[in-house]
Amino acid sequence: MINLLFFGRLSEFTKDVSQSYECAGESMTPLIIREKLTLESKALGQELSEPQVLVAVNKMIVKWDHIVRDGDEIAFLPPVTGG
Repeated sequence: MINLLFFGRLSEFTKDVSQSYECAGESMTPLIIREKLTLESKALGQELSEPQVLVAVNKMIVKWDHIVRDGDEIAFLPPVTGG
């Protein structure tokens, strides 16, 4: 099972989407999961496709093509600003 976390404004789009996915022996990446989430919520898919959105696997920022495994945690991080 891969657990999904959505931070900041991204969480506003996750009411009706899966919060986890089964690997079931198939290769999974954050990009593939983003595609699956887009099928569940077009609005969330659009937000996740923004170039400023980062993805972390097990609390480490990774590229969208990073291979994830059963038991991993994927966090989607929106852009932040500070002052």
